[in-house]
Formats: sequence, structure tokens, C-alpha cells
Amino acid sequence: MHSTQIRSTFLDFFTSRGHRQVPSSPLIPSDPTLLLANAGMNQFKPYFLGEVTPEYPRATTIQKCARTSDIDNVGRTNRHATFFEMMGNFSFGDYFKADAIAFAWELLTQGYQLEKDRLWITVYEDDDEAEQLWRRIGVPADRIQRLGMEDNYWSMGVPGPCGPCSEVNYDRGPAFGGEGGPAVDGERYMEIWNLVFMQYQRGEGDRKGDFPVLGELAQRSIDTGLGLDRLAAILQGVGNVCTTDLLLPTLKTVQELAGRDYPGNSEQKVSFQVVTEHARSIAFLIADGVLPSKDGRGYVLRRLMRRAIRHARLLGIDGPVLPATTASVIGNLGDVWPELRTQSALIEQVVAAEEESFTRTLTQGTRLLDAAITRTRTAGSTSLTGDTAFELHDTYGFPVELTVEAARDAGLTVDEDRFATLLTEQQERAKSGGKAKTAEALRRQDTYRELSARHGRTDFVGYDRLTAEAIVLGVIADGTRASGAEQGRTVEMVLDRSPFYAESGGQVGDTGTVRTADGAVLQVLDTKLGLEGFHVHTVRVLDGELCSGQAVEALVDGPRRDAVARSHSATHVLHAMLRRTLGDHARQHGSLVDAGRLRFDFSHFSALDPTQLAALEALVNDHLLDDPDVRVWHATRSEAEAAGATALFGEKYGDHVRIVDIGDFSRELCGGTHVGHGSNAGPVRILGEASIGSNLRRIEALTGRDALTYYDTERRLLDELATLLGTRPKDAPEALRKRLATLAAAQQELRRLKDTELREQASKFAASARPVSGGRIVVEKVAGLSPEDLRILAASTADLLNDDRAVVVIGTAQSDKALLVAAVTRSLHEAGTQASQILVLAARVVGGGAGGKGPIASAGGRCSAALDNALCAAAQDAMRTLRQ
Repeated sequence: MHSTQIRSTFLDFFTSRGHRQVPSSPLIPSDPTLLLANAGMNQFKPYFLGEVTPEYPRATTIQKCARTSDIDNVGRTNRHATFFEMMGNFSFGDYFKADAIAFAWELLTQGYQLEKDRLWITVYEDDDEAEQLWRRIGVPADRIQRLGMEDNYWSMGVPGPCGPCSEVNYDRGPAFGGEGGPAVDGERYMEIWNLVFMQYQRGEGDRKGDFPVLGELAQRSIDTGLGLDRLAAILQGVGNVCTTDLLLPTLKTVQELAGRDYPGNSEQKVSFQVVTEHARSIAFLIADGVLPSKDGRGYVLRRLMRRAIRHARLLGIDGPVLPATTASVIGNLGDVWPELRTQSALIEQVVAAEEESFTRTLTQGTRLLDAAITRTRTAGSTSLTGDTAFELHDTYGFPVELTVEAARDAGLTVDEDRFATLLTEQQERAKSGGKAKTAEALRRQDTYRELSARHGRTDFVGYDRLTAEAIVLGVIADGTRASGAEQGRTVEMVLDRSPFYAESGGQVGDTGTVRTADGAVLQVLDTKLGLEGFHVHTVRVLDGELCSGQAVEALVDGPRRDAVARSHSATHVLHAMLRRTLGDHARQHGSLVDAGRLRFDFSHFSALDPTQLAALEALVNDHLLDDPDVRVWHATRSEAEAAGATALFGEKYGDHVRIVDIGDFSRELCGGTHVGHGSNAGPVRILGEASIGSNLRRIEALTGRDALTYYDTERRLLDELATLLGTRPKDAPEALRKRLATLAAAQQELRRLKDTELREQASKFAASARPVSGGRIVVEKVAGLSPEDLRILAASTADLLNDDRAVVVIGTAQSDKALLVAAVTRSLHEAGTQASQILVLAARVVGGGAGGKGPIASAGGRCSAALDNALCAAAQDAMRTLRQ
């Protein structure tokens, strides 16, 4: 069945059943929480939330979708794609599970004529209703599997509608994998249709399944998605999505450019499929208005383009590849998606320019990589840093695979763990780009540029004073210039001169107060760099009115600035002492300098134990107590480097730099604020250190009054502990060790007694084993045992029956659930019996599932009252097993 017929069959089926056919929304969604349209339901989200009343209760669409979460699987599997057409049907408070399941079954088995016995179903683990509906429609129980939140609970990945789902999977046969159903092998049992039962609203969460459910939606609804690529592969009898009529013309184009045929199985198969599949994604993204850039949607597009180009080079295609492959996409799919033809000139222009640029990048990247390899060898190192590999990848677009290969040829390795960490951070920034790069943010940057061009850089006078008279150059509200702001408003303000330090170099921005000549009072909440050297103050109008052009008096919060300065000077001393104790490799890789606390990231290959941390803390405080002078001076960059000044990772420096010396042991390029003498910075209390990546560590510490407060808190806690133990504070650790040793001995004795009790109980159970045809069985109910003790009891009983073919099933009922454990003897297991098969029906009786491989398995469910029935079911399965 051709893809055009697949689409029309789907749409005809649902329109004939009262569904309104709705066009696909663009890949750039109107929803600010989404980077790209990733599901058919995106455009209907307001309907599901009850925010808008739809004109129709039922809808059907074929939605363009883009997802890069599986980008690394493209080519590695036969089913993954970054762009796909999602065919869907939707109900907005009209029908629910029963009709959605009936529609799906009818369309698949009659409309598309798929064999019923090759369709497998998964349902959410608690969704009894969905399982019963599938069974009622004719799906055997053994082709229905229950899965958990990760597999059978759907949301968009951001706050919004969510709910349990049921997936239809197609068994493609043993050529694609082993038996066991979709829970075992997603390549053989390929998911084709997901039926989402939209009932709830989710909140914020980091991972799929790790989010709060905020409550019921206003109405129960249906959202389904049937993947066109995957269904086409089945109906056209091909092995993977790249050989369907949707992508085959593009694959043939890649073969022509490479001068060879597409291999069925080899590493080059991946490159063929990546170039083919990515060309389609690229064409559709550009057609919908996405252009390559360094972040957000543009970053996604650029990554796809550069990945396709690199894989083309791996196939030996040295000339342009994207113009020809995207042209084949337009030629093949332009009739169905006319925007491809409308934007064909733009697509050709963008891909040609990007490929030409990236080709130069590959050449440039090779030169930079060669220089990095030379520097690494000169330094005597055998490993190219992950930061170098990431800079080549991120700034110059140089693929990390080529970096690894070139380094290997030069006898070097690459810190790929560090690279992966940086790449993950970049990808997270790209995902959040849809939120960060809103229209307001873009307007704000344009406003900064306009003000900076008109007035120049901010005259920062805060090194020498905490107050200054200034003029308000501009007020910014919601990203655009405003004439002013009334009482209660929070806006941004730009001054011609400012004593407020703008956040940079790890040091937080200043806060304080601004008073106008007219008597208005403003609270400065934060100070940041809008552009390089251009200070932007976030202010709240407490009293009066703020107007552009006003004369003001700016006053920095002195105590907070002093606390920040203490932390900054302490950070420099900490850096110097780390390098002194660990070696020059322990260089700074980022920091946070805040009032009373600091966070310091540095390169090192192992953790610091408590003794090392204590020695480091003492060394830092000793040097501060020596009261070294803190001196600030200026020089050219080359003069500073010649004088041994340390430049910090990730910072940008001009030709003239500011240098901060602390005593004769610390000299760093730094634009931050500091104390006048070392003794003003202490004391320093190190809270701990941890790994934040490969060969990267992080120390967190308190400074000044915050450190003293922490010491006082520790003293009070020690006093309280000593009181509880009935001893003096200095004797508390030894007294606690003795108490813990006594407790451990008591627990060990309790465990010994418990094990003895379990062995005795196992002996009784084994002695009372009931003879049945083919062996013996033990089925018992016990009370008060933990899951682990239940397993021990079942295994011990089976061990005592090892001379015979025997099955042991033991269950216990708790207040909120039932637990069962099955064990089989060695002879029975060696004959091919798995203990888990004894508990399949029993698990369903208690409303749960069974798991485990080998001679012992367990099951559990929430229906504790059904334990007796479950044990009877397990007994019946045990007798059937023994008779076989």
C-alpha cells in the first residue's frame, strides 16, 4: 500500500465516523513550552486543558513531527526517525477508551488488513479497564502486556495534559529479534499506534515519569498517534523506514552520490540511513521557517545538517550532498506537503550555504585539531581534553568522531566523558531555547544594542566607591524601552555610570538602592551585563516614579558587597592552595562567588578524602591569617602572562587586563571585587567536594560570618549529641561508635535467629509437601515476612526438596499489597522450567505482575484480599507444570 493510500485510508476512516479533518500545524509550535512540534496533540492542547471550547468534538490529522531524542538511534535501528508524519484521531470530551480501542482495531485489521495474530498490545500497569476492552475485542490475554510509567504513560515531556496509554505493536517475525512481546524486543514487536487516554494534567519534571500529576482534566479525552513510516514499512514489506516509498527516492539519491548500493548489513548502512533520513528532516524544518543557528531550533537543524554531511563524507561523498538529497525529498513529498515546493528555493539556498560553510569548517577544524595535538604532545600529555574536543565540535562544528580518530592516529586519547558532559549541557540549552529565546528576549537584546550604540559602555566606578551620582539613560519593560515605571513595577534600568558590579567571572551582581532627585526609591534586585561592558540593573520601584533622564544617587548594599568580596578573595587563595597541594593541573574551571559562600570547580583526577580537605582548609586559613596584602594592578595581556598571572578557563580577556595579587602566592587575571587584606576574607569552612564530570571536581565552602555561623551550628549539634549519649562532647564520637557496635551486634543476632526460624519453617514446609502427578508441591500462606525473607523461605524449602521434582509457592498479605514467591527445584529448572511461569496467573489475580529469571521468581499486586485465590491459581499452574 502506497503512503498516499495509507494516509487517505486513515483520514477517510475517521471522517466517516464524525471526525473533523484538521490540517497539520507547523513544526514551529505556538506553544512556548515546546521547541518543535513533537506530537499530533500539540495544536489541541488548549482543548484538552479546557482553556478553549473546540468547534468540533472529534478531530483527525496527519501531523508533521520532529523529535531528536532518538537521533543517535537513526540507522542503528530499523524504526527510528527524527521527522515523521503522525496520523491521529482525537476526542475532546466525546468518546473514551472503548471507542478509541474499537476504532484502532477495526482500522488495523479491516482497513489495513493486518493479521490479527501479529498484533500485540501493551497497557499501563494499573489499567485493568484497557486490558479488559482489548480482550473483549478479541485480543488473547497472552498478547497483552502491562508496562510501567516509562513505557505506557504519556505526556509531551513538559507541563500539560497526560494520561495512561495503550500501544499497538506489530510482530515482524523472528528475523527481527527474539520472542517475548514488546516488553522484550521493540525491534521485532514494533510499536505502530499509541492510544493515549488523556485524563490528567502534569506539572514540572525533569524526566519522563518524574513529574507530579496535578489533577484531573476538565474532561476525559483521546489522543492517538499512528506512525506513517512504521506502518508503511509493514504494509510495503520492507525492513526499515528508509526503504519505504517515503524515503526510498532519497536513499537512491544517496546511493548515486556514493557510487555504490545500499548495504543490507554493515556499519555503512548507518551512514546511508542517517543521510537519507536527516535530509527529510532538514527540508521540512527549513520549509517551516527554521534556519541554522547556535541555539534553540536552529541548533537542532544545524546538528542534523552537519551530522548528515559527516556521514556523507564517511561514504566517500566529497562533493555537496544536501542540495541533491533535499531536492529528492521535495520531489517525492512536495505534492502532499506543498510548503516544500513553495520553499524549495530557500531550502536549496540554506543547505548549500551551510554545507559550503561546514566544508570550510572541516578544513579549519582539521588545522585547529592538528595544533591542539601538537600542544598536547609538547605538554607531555597523552590525552586531548574533552573541552578541546567540545570547542572544536561546538564552535567550529568539527565532529567529535573525527577528533577521536585523528587523536588516535597521533597516539593520543580524548577525554570523551568530559566531552559528553559538555554536550549534554549544550543539548539541554538547545531544548530550552524555545523558552529562553522568546520574542521578548530578542527584543531585549535589540534594546540593549540600541542603548549601547547611543550611549556607549557603562562607566563602572564601583571598585573605589559604593555610591555614585548618575543619569537614567533608559528604562526597559518587557524587553522594550519605556518612558518610565510607576510604583510597584519591576523593570530594567540603565545608568550612565554605576557603582553596581555586574555579574561576571563567577561573582554575583550587586544589589542596593537608587534614589531619584524627585524622591523616588528603587530597590536594585540584581545587576548583569546586558552586553559586554554594558550594565543593566533590575529594579523594583518602591516609592514614587522612575523616569528616563532622571538624576539619581546609586547606593550599593555595602555589607553584601563586603561578604561577596570576602568570598572572592578566599576563592583565589583556595585556587592557589589547590595547585600547591595537588599540582598545577588543578586549575579553575568555573566558580560561583556569592555573599558568604563560594563554589569552586577545578580539574583533578581523583576525590579528596576528609584528611586532604581538612589539610586544605587549614592551609587556606593559615595563609589568610598571615594577613597578606591584596594588590590590584593593570598591564597588557602579554605582560601579565610574563609575570605568571593565571588566566581562568572560559573567561574572555582584552589586550589590557586587571591583575589581582594576594601575597606572593596568588596572581590571577580578575575583574572582580576583593578585600584589602587576607585576614578580612576568613575564616573559610569547606563543606565538601564532589565529582561534576570526568577529571572535574567541585568544592563548596562558606566564608566570613557564614563560616562562623556554621562552626557555631556544628558545636551546638555536638553538644546535643553528647547530651543524648550522656557523655562529654569530646567523648561523643567514641560513645557513638560503641552504641553502633552494640546495635550492629544485636541486628546480627536478630538476623541469625530469624534465619534459624526460617530454616525450621522451611523444614516443616518441605516435610508437608503434597505429592501430585509428576512431583510434589508446597503452597503456603505466611504472615509478617519481608519480601527478602519470603524469598529465603521459598529457596530454603526448595533446597530441601532438591532430590525431587518440586514447586514451592509462598505468599503473604500486607495492608496494601500481596506478595508471592515461587521456587522450583534444581532438577525441574534444569529440565527447562522457569519459576516465573508458576506466578503469571497468580500475579493477575492480585492485580500486578511477576518477574524474575531462573529457579526463583516473585510477584506482587495491590489486591491483598485476593491472596488465597492467587495461591490457588499458582497451585494449579504448579500441578500443570509438573504434569508436563
